[in-house]
Amino acid sequence: MQRTSATGAAGFLFAFLSASATAEETCKHFGPQAPRDISVRDGTNPRKFALAGPVSEMNLCNIHFHVNAEHKGPGFALPAGPGEHGGFKCNDSERLTPAELAAPAQSGCHGLEPGDTVEVHWVYSSCDVKPGKGLGACSSPSCANPSLRVEAQVFLVVNDGNALDFARFDAAPGATQPASLPRGTGRPRIYRGSTTGPSYTQSTCSPLQVTWSVRPRCARLDINSLGKWCAYNAFEENHGHGVRQLVTSTDLLDRVVGGR
Repeated sequence: MQRTSATGAAGFLFAFLSASATAEETCKHFGPQAPRDISVRDGTNPRKFALAGPVSEMNLCNIHFHVNAEHKGPGFALPAGPGEHGGFKCNDSERLTPAELAAPAQSGCHGLEPGDTVEVHWVYSSCDVKPGKGLGACSSPSCANPSLRVEAQVFLVVNDGNALDFARFDAAPGATQPASLPRGTGRPRIYRGSTTGPSYTQSTCSPLQVTWSVRPRCARLDINSLGKWCAYNAFEENHGHGVRQLVTSTDLLDRVVGGR
């Protein structure tokens, strides 16, 4: 896992964001993409699709997380540098105590350390499905083109038993909803986008349509609780995924329609 200081990566990020993507560099004829800076509402992509319904009317099909935030937002704006685990860090990640940064007794999530930032995705489907591994769990032979919704929360991972317990956000075996979703981190910013991950860029776009709901502030999460989840969960997840580079071309973005 590549680790680059926020200070050393600042120049890289500034150069990247300052270079406007030209028509030749961006995908053509694709719908709006993700991730994005949720502090910016602009977007001119002409392709629209119906926003997915509320999570209460959909089925949870997958939970996974990315090391460092794929999105950029008010509470997670520190650049993490280039590479598969680039993205952004929580603003408070450089102000942790030695106790919060102490190595846990056991580490169930491969490569994860106290002080890391993670972006967790709860993926919902309009199909009648159960939670399972990967995006394939979100469709079925009788429902091949589901409406997809992702609830996203960025966490600062710390060694602190008083921080949030990830078990609060997991799904019981066979359940179609998690025990709960994070609250108290701001009104989610909602927009039309796509699937993410490091295989996609501004020149290699995702064709899938996703309604995104991204909370704007970080929350502190106990690394021990996330480690227990990585050791056993219904989604066969045991490590953090890579990030997709921030999509900055307004041609590839839809307007943010929710939150403030």
